Amino acid sequence: MENKKIIKKEKILEVANKFFNSIWFPIIIGIILLLKTIFFYDNTIIIRESIDKNLVIGTIMFIVTFLCVICVLPNKARTISTIVLDILLSILLFANNLYYTYSSSVLSIAQITNIQYGEEIMGTIPMLIEFKQILYFIDIILIGILLLTKIIKIEKKKKANWKVNVLRTISGVVAIALFFTIDAKYVEKAGEDPYNKDTQVKKGTIYGYHISDIESLVNIKKNAKYDNKEELLSDYEELKDKYDEKYGESNYNLGGIAKGKNVIILQLESIQEFVINKTINGKEITPNLNKFIDENIEFSNMFMQSYSTTADSEFSAVTSLYPMENGMSYSRYYSNKYDDIFTMFSNVGYDTSYMHGNYGYFWNRGNVYRTFGVNHLELKDSFDDISENIMGYLSDELLYKQAVEKMKTYNMPFFTFIVSASSHTGFTLDGLQDESKVSIDVGKYKDTFFGNYLESVNYADYAFGTFIQELKDADLYNDTIILLYGDHNGIDMYNEEMLDFLEQINPNLTDVDIKLNYIRVACSMKIPGIEDLTIEKPVSKLDIKPTFEYLINGNAGVSLGTNMFARKDFISLNNERIVTNRYYYDEKWFRRIDGVEVDMEEIPEDEKKLLEEYYNDMKEELAISTSISINNLLK
Repeated sequence: MENKKIIKKEKILEVANKFFNSIWFPIIIGIILLLKTIFFYDNTIIIRESIDKNLVIGTIMFIVTFLCVICVLPNKARTISTIVLDILLSILLFANNLYYTYSSSVLSIAQITNIQYGEEIMGTIPMLIEFKQILYFIDIILIGILLLTKIIKIEKKKKANWKVNVLRTISGVVAIALFFTIDAKYVEKAGEDPYNKDTQVKKGTIYGYHISDIESLVNIKKNAKYDNKEELLSDYEELKDKYDEKYGESNYNLGGIAKGKNVIILQLESIQEFVINKTINGKEITPNLNKFIDENIEFSNMFMQSYSTTADSEFSAVTSLYPMENGMSYSRYYSNKYDDIFTMFSNVGYDTSYMHGNYGYFWNRGNVYRTFGVNHLELKDSFDDISENIMGYLSDELLYKQAVEKMKTYNMPFFTFIVSASSHTGFTLDGLQDESKVSIDVGKYKDTFFGNYLESVNYADYAFGTFIQELKDADLYNDTIILLYGDHNGIDMYNEEMLDFLEQINPNLTDVDIKLNYIRVACSMKIPGIEDLTIEKPVSKLDIKPTFEYLINGNAGVSLGTNMFARKDFISLNNERIVTNRYYYDEKWFRRIDGVEVDMEEIPEDEKKLLEEYYNDMKEELAISTSISINNLLK
C-alpha cells in the first residue's frame, strides 16, 4: 500500500513536471495573463462600463504575440521566459492599477524622470493597495513555492528534432506577422488620442498604449503641431480674438481694482470642493474656509487642470498653459521661456515671492522659480523654525506664520504665491505635535483613507484660520487681494467611503457627478469691497493669470485661460475632458443635470454645432500649449 502511494505521488510529480516544461505551460500562463488584464481593465478604465470586444481581442493578440516569441526558444529558456513574462506583465498591470487609483490615469514612460522623488511617491503606495490586487501575483507565488520546494523543476535544455525546429520557425513567423499587422494597428489606434490615456488604452489595449507611449516619448516633437513661433502666435491671436468677440468683457466692473494692492495666491494641498460647507457628526469640516468663502467671492466650479501633480497645478496657475502631464513641465521643460505671472506682476512694480515648506530639489522648484525670476524664493531651508514637520513637509501652521513675517519685510505692493502641504496624499498627519488641532470626529470613517483625508483637511483648515489671523494682526488683511484654491483631488474617483458620504448629500448621484467631483476643487477670492458673491460658471487654473491681468491692468502675454469674471462658459483639461455650464465631455457628451449621454443625432443643430465648437477649441488650446512646451516657442 505504501509503495502504491509513493508510485502515485511520483506519477503526479512526473505529470506536473512534464506539463511545467511543455508547450502547455506558456499557453496556460497566457490565459492567466488575459484574465489578469481583464481584471485590470475592470478596476480602472471601465469601472462602470462594459468591456468592448475589440479591447479583449486586441489584448488576446498581444498576448499571443508574446507567447509566439517565447515558443521560438528552447524548452528551458521557454519555461524561464514564460515565468519572467508573467512577472513583468503582472508588475506592469499592478503598477498601472495603483497609479490609476492615485490619479485616474495610467503610467507613462515619461515618469522615469520623476524617479528622484521616489521616496515621497513610495510613501503613498500602502494607502492605495487593496487585498484583491493579490490576484496579479497569486500564480507567481504558487509557481515560486513549487520551485522552492522542488515539487517542479526546470528541465535542462533538450536537443530539438526537426519537427520542433519547424514549430519554432512557425512561431517566430506568426509573432512577426501579428506584431506588424494586427498589433501595429492597435498601437496606431492608441496614438490617435495623445491627451486622453483612457481612450488610448480602450482603443489600443494597455500593451498597445505602452508601446505607443514609448514611441511618443522617443519622437516627442511629433506631438507638437507648431514648430514656428509666428505661425503659433497667429493662430493663438485668432483664437483669443474669437473668445473676446464671443464671450466679451466681464459682467462685473472690476478692471484695475487690484492695482497697487498686495496680492496673495494660496494653493491648498488636495482640498476638493465637496468638503466646503459640509459637516460630519455635527461639526464643520472646514469652518475657517467656510467663513472666508461665505464672506467673499466663491467660484463653485473651479476645476483642476491635470489628473496629476501639485507641480502641474502650479504650472497652470503661473503660466496659463496646460501642463505636460506627470510633472514634466517642471522636471523636463523648466528652463523654457514662459509668460509667467511673476514677470507680469514685476512689470507693474510688484515685489514677488514664492513660498513652500519643502526643499528646492522637490519637483525642481528651486530651478523653476529662479527661471521665473521670483524676487524672494522662500523654500524650507529659508525658514528659521522647522520644528514641526507633517509627512516631511513644514507644517502649514509654521509655514503660514513665517510667511506673514516675511511678507512684512517686502516692498509694497507685493505678490506672494504660497503652496501648502499638510493635507498631502497619505493623510497621516505624521509629525503633528498637537492632535487637538483636529477638531472633527470622522466616526465610521475612522482609520480609513477617506477618514484620514477629512482629518487632514480639517487640520489644513485650522492652519488656514491661523494664517488669516496672522494677516489681520500684521495689518495685511483688509486691503489685500487673496485667491485660494485646491491644487488637485485628494481622494480617488470611486473611493467607497467618499461615495457613501456624497450619496448622503445627494442620493441621486450620477457617474458624471462622481467624475466632476473628482476634478472640482475649492476656490475663493477676496477683493476688498466685494462680498458674498457666487460665480457658478466653470473656471480653471488657466484662468488665474488672465484674471489678475484684468484686476491689475497688467500684460499677461500668452495665456490660454480667460478672466474668471468674463462670460466664457467652458473649460478644458489636458486629458481632453471638457466642462461647460450644461455639459461634460469624456469621450462622449453628457448632460450635467442628470448624467445622461447626449444623442448627437437628436439635439438641435445649433446645440450640436456649439458642442463641436467646444471640442475644436479644446483641441486647438492643447495644440498651442503642447507646442509651446515641447519646442520652447516663447523664447
